[in-house]
This record gives sequence, structure tokens and C-alpha cells, in this order.
Amino acid sequence: MSVTPSTMSPLGMEAPDFELPDTSGELVSLGEFDGANALLVVFLCNHCPYVKHIRDELAEFARDYRDEGLAVVGISSNDVEQYPEDAPDRMKEVKEEVGFPFPYLYDESQEVAREYGAACTPDFFLFDENRELVYRGQFDDSRPGNDVPVTGEDLRTAADRTLEGRPVPEDQSPSVGCNIKWKPGNEPDYAA
Repeated sequence: MSVTPSTMSPLGMEAPDFELPDTSGELVSLGEFDGANALLVVFLCNHCPYVKHIRDELAEFARDYRDEGLAVVGISSNDVEQYPEDAPDRMKEVKEEVGFPFPYLYDESQEVAREYGAACTPDFFLFDENRELVYRGQFDDSRPGNDVPVTGEDLRTAADRTLEGRPVPEDQSPSVGCNIKWKPGNEPDYAA
């Protein structure tokens, strides 16, 4: 299984806008999270073993921080012709099965993934109340098969600091996982 690291988009980057369908077909936009104190955008998919490895804890993370004012949104950008298990109908099944307490959106054009600089699944982008990027690192040190418990420690530390109005250290370990499955000809320069 090949491993792709996050591109580590520049800190301070403003959250790119989006309007994408969720698993029930309703459009969800960035503006719908305006009232949140912070926003976590996670690029994920159904089939990736790295996502499967953390998805229960990710759902728990979202539940833990919901009352703290941290909004979470998941986005799948994979080419579903090549990876039909990542199609919207399967996304709905996985959302229900895992109990994701956040919208799970489908980026069919892959434009949103490109604008965020997403490269892998999972890929995390934590924005402060001004929607400026403060963290783009790993969930934690756990990987499939390394026997390190899944805790979300790195992301939890970044979320705590952000919600407390304290700076997040800039020394961040990139997330790693499966590469986003780009449609032929859609690969961004950073995926080459």
C-alpha cells in the first residue's frame, strides 16, 4: 500500500469556499458554518485503510468538540468510476454505519480538493474563527498495523489551542494516507 503525505498547505490560508451535496443530496456550503468558533475540513473516503483505521475516533472527536463550537465537515473527492465503493450511495451507508455527526459531502469535480491542496485520505484542515488555516497535520501517530492507539492527540491539541484562542505550533507532522483518486487529466501539479 503506497503512502501519500499531505501537501501541508500554507498556514494562514483562507478557507476556500465550496457548495457540495451531502449524502441526502442537500447542498452544503462553507457559509453554513459561519457561527462556528472553528471549522475542521476533512478529506476522506470509504475504502481507504487509513481512513477506516481512524474513522470511529474521528466520529468521537466530532461529537466531543461539537458543544465547544468546532464544526466538522467531511469531503470525498475520489473518482467513483474507478472506485465505486466511494460513490455517494455508499458514502451515505458509511456515514450511518460509523455515525459521523457531520455532513459528508461529495466533490465530484474534484475542484474543492484542488483548492484546499488535499492530497491524501485522510487530510485535515483546521481553520480558526476567521477561517484562516491553523493546522494541517496528522490525526495522531497511529497507522494501520503500527499498534499505536488511535487517540486523535495531535488534532485534539490543535483544536483545544484554537478554541482557547492560543496559537497552534507551526511544527506539524503531515497526515499520510492513500492518495486522492484523481480522474484522468485532473491531477493537480502537487500530485505529480
